[in-house]
Amino acid sequence: MRIPYKSSQLQAGKGEIMAVKKITRRWLLNSFGVIVVIILIIVVAVAFGIRHYYYTSVQNVLTSQADETNGYFTQLAQDSALDYRTQVQNYVTWFPLNNQMEMMVLSDEGYVLHTSSGFTPDDVIMDAFYAAASQSSESVIISEMSGERVMAVTVFLSTPQEGISAIRFLATLTQVDRQITLWITAIILIGVAVLAAVLFSSSYFLSSIVNPVGQLGETARKIAGGDFGARLQKKNNDEIGELCDIINHMAEELGATETMKNDFISSVSHELRTPLTAIRGWGETILTDHGEDKQTLEKGMKVIISETDRLSHMVEELLDFSRMQSGRLKLVRSRIDPLAELGEAVMMYTDRVRREGLTLTYNEPEESAHVWGDKNKLRQVFVNVIDNAVKYSNAGGSVSVVAKISGEDLIVQVDDTGIGISEEDLPKVKAKFYKADSTRRGSGIGLAVADEIVGRHGGQLGIASVQGQGTTVMITLPLTKRQDETAEIN
Repeated sequence: MRIPYKSSQLQAGKGEIMAVKKITRRWLLNSFGVIVVIILIIVVAVAFGIRHYYYTSVQNVLTSQADETNGYFTQLAQDSALDYRTQVQNYVTWFPLNNQMEMMVLSDEGYVLHTSSGFTPDDVIMDAFYAAASQSSESVIISEMSGERVMAVTVFLSTPQEGISAIRFLATLTQVDRQITLWITAIILIGVAVLAAVLFSSSYFLSSIVNPVGQLGETARKIAGGDFGARLQKKNNDEIGELCDIINHMAEELGATETMKNDFISSVSHELRTPLTAIRGWGETILTDHGEDKQTLEKGMKVIISETDRLSHMVEELLDFSRMQSGRLKLVRSRIDPLAELGEAVMMYTDRVRREGLTLTYNEPEESAHVWGDKNKLRQVFVNVIDNAVKYSNAGGSVSVVAKISGEDLIVQVDDTGIGISEEDLPKVKAKFYKADSTRRGSGIGLAVADEIVGRHGGQLGIASVQGQGTTVMITLPLTKRQDETAEIN
C-alpha cells in the first residue's frame, strides 16, 4: 500500500536533506579540506626531505671516496720510484668498493681511460668532466644510464700526471630510490590513516550536529504548522541541548497562548452575545408593547442603554488592545488630577455594588495630586481594576479603594475580599488573553491593557493575591514636579 505524502512534507524533507548537505559540504570544503591540504604539504615536505637526506648521503660517500682516492694518487705522484700509470691502473682494477660504486679514471681531454667495472667506453667524452672543469673542483650529476638512475661525482686530481687528469665515482640510485619509495609510501599511508581517523571522528561529530539540526527543523515546522504538542528529545547537555530546551519552552508558551486565544475568542463571543440578546429582547418587548406601558418602556430603555455602554466599553477595550499590539496606542497627555478620574470611576460602581450585595469604601488624600497623563486612559485603568474587584467578589464581600501620596508618587490601592488568584495563575494575569476564572464575565485583556497604559505613564501596576481571601491591586503613578508643570511629555 502506498502512502501519499503532502507536497509540504516532501518539500520539508528535501529542505532537511539540503540543510544537511550544506553543512556537510561546508565542513568538507573548509575544515576537512584544510586538513587534507596540510597533510598533503607535510607528506610532500617529508618526501623531499627524505629524498634530500638519502641523495646527500650517497653524494657524501662518493665525495669522501673521491677525496680519499685523490689523496692516494697524490702520494703515488710524489713517489718517483713507482710507475704512476701502472699503480693507478692496478688501483682501479682492484678497487675495494667495486660492489658499491664504479670508479673511472679520465684523461686530460675527458676520455675514460680505466674503469673498475672493466668496461671502457670508446671515444666518449664525459659531460661531468666539463662540469667539473667549469667549477674548477668537482661536479655532481644525476642521470640515466642503462635504464637506471645513477649519481656521479667527478673530481680533478690535485697532481695530474701522465695524461691522467680526473677521477669519477658513480653509484646506482636504484636501491636508494626503492628505499625512498618505501618511506614515502609509509608516510602516505600514515597520512591516509590520519585523514581516515579525522573523517571518522568528524563524521560522528557532524552526525551529532546535523541529525539534531534536522530534528530541530522538523519540529519547528510542526510547531509552525500548529502542532504545539511537538517536542524535542534532549540528548546532550550542550548548546544544541539548550536549543532543544528553548524550542520546547517556546512550543509550551505558544500552546498556552493558543489556548488562551481560543478561550478569549469564546469569552468575547459570549460577552458580545449577552448584551446583544438583552438589547434585542427589550427592543422586541418595547416594539410589541407600542410604548403603552411607560414603566416597561423606561426599564427597557435603561437596560438597552446599559448594555450599549457595556458593548462600547468592550469594543474600546478591544481597540486599545489592538493598538497596543501594533504599537499605535497613543496618549493625549496634559496636566490632570487623577483623583477626579478615580472618584468618577468609584461613583460608576456605587449602584452596582449595592445591587450585588457588596460594600464599597473610598478614601483619598486631602492634598491635590497632579500627573502628566491621558485622563481618559487613566479612568479606563481605574474602571477596569474596580470592575475586576467587583466582578470577582461574592455577595457579602467588600471592595476598598484607597489613594495616597507617597513621596513623589501617587498610589492607588484597590482591595477586595473576592475569590482571589491562585499562586500558579498570579504571574499570568497581566498576559494577553488570560483569564484566571473562565466562569466570570470579561474578555481577559483588561489587565494587559491597563498594565500597558500605566507603564506608558511611567508607573507600575502590581498585583498580590491569596486564593480564597482576596486580591490587592496597587497602581503607582509619578507626580509632576513644580518645575516640570509646563513641560510636555509625548
